[in-house]
Amino acid sequence: MLKVGLTGGIGAGKSEVSRRLVDYGAVLIDSDRIAREVVEPGTPGLAAVVEEFGPDILTAEGALDRPALGAIVFADPDRLAALNAIVHPLVGARSAELEGAAGPDSVVIHDVPLLAENGLAPHYDLVVVVDASPETQLDRLVTVRGMTESDARARMAAQASREQRLAVADLVVDNDGPLDALEPQVRMVWEELLRRAAATG
Repeated sequence: MLKVGLTGGIGAGKSEVSRRLVDYGAVLIDSDRIAREVVEPGTPGLAAVVEEFGPDILTAEGALDRPALGAIVFADPDRLAALNAIVHPLVGARSAELEGAAGPDSVVIHDVPLLAENGLAPHYDLVVVVDASPETQLDRLVTVRGMTESDARARMAAQASREQRLAVADLVVDNDGPLDALEPQVRMVWEELLRRAAATG
């Protein structure tokens, strides 16, 4: 099994790359999606979050009110650390479970948005970074995702810098251009991942 960390700044096109790698045969473990799953209604994760932050972070339907929780944790590093202390172990356990279910010859892609920020590179056999210039990221966030420029800049500023991400990269996918320029690069990355998986196996 080859364990690959996949990361990239917001708007760099990481999900586009992960989708194509899955089409080639990779097993995808998406940290963001798991983080949502572990705090769904009825889960021990949600119960723990409510115990820590109180019932005001629930919607009328009993689901997690993400904007309400976000307003608390993003204004206070200690509260964010408390939330992470609940959610991160649950995400880690679920990721390990999914990884364990993959076959021994699998290429397992861990889609981890904050890989560089959290110093997670050593957990993987290699790291793939999807790279785009800050100008391209900003343009995509405003034109494709409909963010205001100030919101987009704030989200970008909260992440690792381009240089910090590239410093942990073993392979880089340059996604600064049009989508049709992406496919040949993803194909090359996949072939390299298969080569390394065979070498480790």
